[in-house]
Amino acid sequence: KENPMAKLLYIWYKRSKGILEGGGQGSYRNYTQICQVLGEENVDSFYVHDEYRKKTLWGYVKGLYFTLFNYYYGLTPGRVKEIVRIALGEQPLASTQSAHTYDYVFIDRSLFGIIAKQLKQAGYKGRIMVFFHNVETIYFNAKLGLVPGKQVFLRCVANNDAYSCLYADNPIAINQRDADLLESMYGRKFENVIPVSLADRLVPADSLTEVQTRKRPQCLFLGAYFPPNNKGILWFVRNVKPFVDIEMIIVGKGMSKLKAEAHELKDIEVIGDAPDLRPYFEEADIMVLPIFSGSGMKIKTCESLMYGKNIVGTQEAFEGYEGEYSRIGGKCNTAEEFIEVLQNFTSHPRPRFNTYSRQLFLDKYSNASSLEKFKMLFQE
Repeated sequence: KENPMAKLLYIWYKRSKGILEGGGQGSYRNYTQICQVLGEENVDSFYVHDEYRKKTLWGYVKGLYFTLFNYYYGLTPGRVKEIVRIALGEQPLASTQSAHTYDYVFIDRSLFGIIAKQLKQAGYKGRIMVFFHNVETIYFNAKLGLVPGKQVFLRCVANNDAYSCLYADNPIAINQRDADLLESMYGRKFENVIPVSLADRLVPADSLTEVQTRKRPQCLFLGAYFPPNNKGILWFVRNVKPFVDIEMIIVGKGMSKLKAEAHELKDIEVIGDAPDLRPYFEEADIMVLPIFSGSGMKIKTCESLMYGKNIVGTQEAFEGYEGEYSRIGGKCNTAEEFIEVLQNFTSHPRPRFNTYSRQLFLDKYSNASSLEKFKMLFQE
């Protein structure tokens, strides 16, 4: 039974503005679904990092120093102490000017596991929930690349994932692969797995199902400038594109930088910042997602399902998504497999709007489908 009067303190990474990227969309999903369960008036927000505060050299130096003590991504000892006092009802939340004990603390990133640790050590009696967007050591190993001192950061990240596993009452994984890996790494079994989901933004039109894929299909790669994305699309351009008759478009924040770095992209349309992705989804015949490494789940796959797209991607792109890949488009892990599937699209046009993909989204990856999983978190 749910307690409608329960109060929850939601710990965000930052207050975002503009278009939400993958992780931001996941955080916003978590927040809105919790608000639906408990009531928006019973959910208060605390932002670890104020995006609008000007970054200074001294701020960077302090951040590096705090990393040595397992505070990362804008988190400081002072911020953690503030969160603990607020959760215990010893200090009012600035946005509400009222102090009360919170029944729940929801930490939106396992990267902030030190908050869970200090809440427990301070005697917090409510329930702590931590959402694991990724296995963070895998994510940050890819993100940091060849950054000097990388192992120091990875140690901090691993310690926070460990704290999240040890001190959370409800650790929540985003897919079963991550749950199993985290259990093997930190010894904590995950009872809760809540996959990626999105609010439905498609307004279907009858004409969508009548448009066929082009003889020369327009293929869309969606992804920000990020090592796994960069490596994946460059591999595709070098090993697949020369052997298929397709039009290629790349859309993603910062991807103009990749075009400047890689001569292979000189004849490919690259859009670095798109205020609205919907037109690109609608025009694309096929989403191509050649992602070979990473953790968590790919939001771009969920968005593609939502828009009813044909999707040709790797196992990593489909990780956490359950469905018949051949009906979605195709699961390909080698250049030969990509070439075969794409050539089949060329020789056998099919509807640009994939009704199977769309129905899979509605059944399993829409916010309506994930709400019940959030309700279960608050059952007494």
